[in-house]
Amino acid sequence: MLRGGKKTRTVLGPVFAAAIVGPGLALGLILSTYPSHAEEIIVANYEGVINPVAAEYLHDALMLAESSGAQALIFQLDTPGGLDTSMRLMIKDITGSTIPVIVFVAPSGGRAASAGVFITMAAHVAAMAPGTNIGAAHPVSMGGEMDSTMKEKVENDAVAYIKSIAQQHGRNVSWAEDAVRKSISSTEQEALKLKVIDMIAEDIPTLLKLLQGKKIAVPNGTITFSSETATLHEFPMGTRLELLKILSDPNIAYLLMSIGTIGIMAELYSPGAILPGIIGAISLILAFYSLQSLPVNYAGAFLVILGAVFLLLEISVTSYGLLALGGLAAMTLGGLFLIKSDAPFLQVSLFFLLPTVMTIGGLIGIIAWTAVKSTHRRPITGAEGMIGSIGIAKTDVNPRGQITVQGEIWEAVSQTPIRQGEAAEVMSVEGLTVKVAPTHR
Repeated sequence: MLRGGKKTRTVLGPVFAAAIVGPGLALGLILSTYPSHAEEIIVANYEGVINPVAAEYLHDALMLAESSGAQALIFQLDTPGGLDTSMRLMIKDITGSTIPVIVFVAPSGGRAASAGVFITMAAHVAAMAPGTNIGAAHPVSMGGEMDSTMKEKVENDAVAYIKSIAQQHGRNVSWAEDAVRKSISSTEQEALKLKVIDMIAEDIPTLLKLLQGKKIAVPNGTITFSSETATLHEFPMGTRLELLKILSDPNIAYLLMSIGTIGIMAELYSPGAILPGIIGAISLILAFYSLQSLPVNYAGAFLVILGAVFLLLEISVTSYGLLALGGLAAMTLGGLFLIKSDAPFLQVSLFFLLPTVMTIGGLIGIIAWTAVKSTHRRPITGAEGMIGSIGIAKTDVNPRGQITVQGEIWEAVSQTPIRQGEAAEVMSVEGLTVKVAPTHR
């Protein structure tokens, strides 16, 4: 639902269409709901890790704002950081925008850390809400351990990039460099005093009042901001991007990989079960999408798969629990090694990993126990299932005759004479003949 001034509109229908007709056509449907009006301001709200989803969301919001002739885009941001490639795509979109992009670090308690620092400083207007912070932009490894030379190269590259951004927008170059080299962080008050940001606002209405009459430089000239009659239009992320955002979580990627592997292996062990294969295939495809947006350690991925295979083998192979223990260990190590990054927000959480592994191990254990128990159960069908059954002599059995067992008539042999109508117990089955003995049960 879009709110602002005297107007209220909705774009939820077109956004939901994204899940059906694709992002390009759905964006066209969204654009058709917005008439060209220079007093409109588009508001996009993003909370989470900077990744391809964040980059696409900002890009779509900017396309909408520019195509509808909006006065500006307010990008409300709360992030711990994220991927360098996605961050640079977002900064390119902001830098090349023909309308002002206002990055607002909010709500209270939010932050713009790591990649969020670069994005905030690249905005035409940078603002923060009370109780927020910005900083700690030192680059972290996204591809395993780096030697000292490579670390220095990456750090120098990040410093040069953020210094150029700060210089372009007249912000504190020295602070920007220290944010990368020394991982310093500042509160909103400190950031304003150090000229890292332009203003502090409690909320978006307050932000608009502070922006009133402000001259903002954009690539094609200078714009004087007017918010007195501005109409706010929120641009929701939409179902498709929300789903992709969830799938980009390392914990979800690990879970999908585990479920997918177990489902496929279960289908191979029990052909025709169908359901495990369907669930497994869908889960693996979704896991592959998740992993493509993350810095994956393939050794960790193989450990997860190997662990799932070991757990399934425990069902059919007598290993006295060794395969199960090996599977649990492999899945745990695989989860820890799955992502090649020092950033904690890109790691599989131990609080998620351990319960997941133990739950999967417990389910496999129950299945294995049921399978072992069934092998020791007395047969209830076929020839073996007849042994111990009680039948009634249809004729005298001395030593041969006929007996009715389980509703069927069998040729019977007995060393002890059995009269017609008496009960007899089946002792063994040889071909189509049963050996019986008299019983008083």
